[in-house]
Amino acid sequence: MKFLDEAKVYIRSGDGGAGAVSFRREKFIEFGGPDGGDGGRGGDVWIEAVNGLNTLIDFRFQQHFKATIGTHGMGRNRTGSNGGDVTLKVPVGTQIFEEDNETLIIDLTKEGQRFRLAKGGNGGFGNSHFKSSTNQAPNWANPGLEGEEKTIWLRLKLIADAGLVGLPNAGKSTFLATVTRARPKIANYPFTTLHPNLGVATIDGREFVLADIPGLIEGAHEGVGIGDRFLGHVERTRVLLHLVSSVEEHAGKAYTTVKNELEAYGGGLTDKPEIVALSQIDVLDDKELKKKAKELEKACGQKPYLISAATGMGMTDVLRALRDVIVQAGQDTALPDRSARWPAGDAEEDAEE
Repeated sequence: MKFLDEAKVYIRSGDGGAGAVSFRREKFIEFGGPDGGDGGRGGDVWIEAVNGLNTLIDFRFQQHFKATIGTHGMGRNRTGSNGGDVTLKVPVGTQIFEEDNETLIIDLTKEGQRFRLAKGGNGGFGNSHFKSSTNQAPNWANPGLEGEEKTIWLRLKLIADAGLVGLPNAGKSTFLATVTRARPKIANYPFTTLHPNLGVATIDGREFVLADIPGLIEGAHEGVGIGDRFLGHVERTRVLLHLVSSVEEHAGKAYTTVKNELEAYGGGLTDKPEIVALSQIDVLDDKELKKKAKELEKACGQKPYLISAATGMGMTDVLRALRDVIVQAGQDTALPDRSARWPAGDAEEDAEE
């Protein structure tokens, strides 16, 4: 299934049915009086967040949604039936914007959450509604009110507990495939990942959702490469795992490049708790590994985890670190102290383990 995280949709609620002009006509009843019924109200347009969806691809093939009109009123005081509603079903995490694509209407963050986007028009009154002691034979009725119509934008921001960020080929997809059952595309060239991927990781009986987005390069906030259009999918995460490949010539510069792009994007990403890991360490010798680790530590201000998805080295530790932050964030308490995640030795000794 293709991934689509933005769609433009036209919606229109149903018009109300017109009231009827009718008079009672029965044998032996000389003055039957008015008996025109009211029109039915038009259908509404609703939007609902449902489980089991993670893309807006359905709205690529259908962009117009119209509720049905209310039935007109009829004689013998018969009221017309109401028009049928239309419900747009979207993934949890979908935001709905006005046509300007800036004014937020509603943010659907919970399964089953519903919102009425357009209200159907009320049905018109039949002539029996206007009967009075001074006007016993009104010969007019109200037309139904028109429904509402508008163009809206749907924008999906995936719901995940942790987000993976880094340069292309930092090992994000490999990490996701190793710790979850997700099967993202993995290849030895930049921008293998073209759209976000989700996976459920399990550690010590605790599950949490990981989101992998396409890699960022310098100038991504200006549209360079794939750009930063997918960063919205990690805005809702509680923690970011920043992966820096050990094959980068300058690990500190690689970290700073992505960090600058996150800051230029905004969205509160730089305020989120961040765990930094030096990935693909199995390709380095101990001396080079120690050098890269210290360079990265100087750039990020914390000791990075040393991991290798190929050998499994350090993977359990980094998953536990992610779990701790997620649990603590959910409890709204202080984050745990991770300053002692390395032994008393140095990076070289940790790599030998």
